[in-house]
Amino acid sequence: MSDPAWMSNAVRAARTLRATTLGEAGARHCVYVILLHDPRRRTPDGLYVGQTARDPDWRFDQHKAGYRASRAVTRFGIRLLPDLVAHLNPLRQWESLDLEAALAEAFRDAGVPWVEGGH
Repeated sequence: MSDPAWMSNAVRAARTLRATTLGEAGARHCVYVILLHDPRRRTPDGLYVGQTARDPDWRFDQHKAGYRASRAVTRFGIRLLPDLVAHLNPLRQWESLDLEAALAEAFRDAGVPWVEGGH
């Protein structure tokens, strides 16, 4: 599966954000992004944005298993996109919540047609 046409815009949008608590003592939270694919949609690809105190790979597995999961990720999650957020992690909890919302908004503004999470 190749990247959607809007992915380069999403990468640029994510790189405009910065974490002020990056690597500080107590910085153990992460923001993460998951590629979504629903072939029934007119524009089938999208992104899910989340934040966690766990390893993002482990959190993705939880979503896919249905535990404390986003329905969109459980049904349509394809893979993590760690390169989009590597420059932001790890960070403090308060900032992970702020950046989760900021990432979702930045992706929408960049033209990603389907964005879930970010709350």
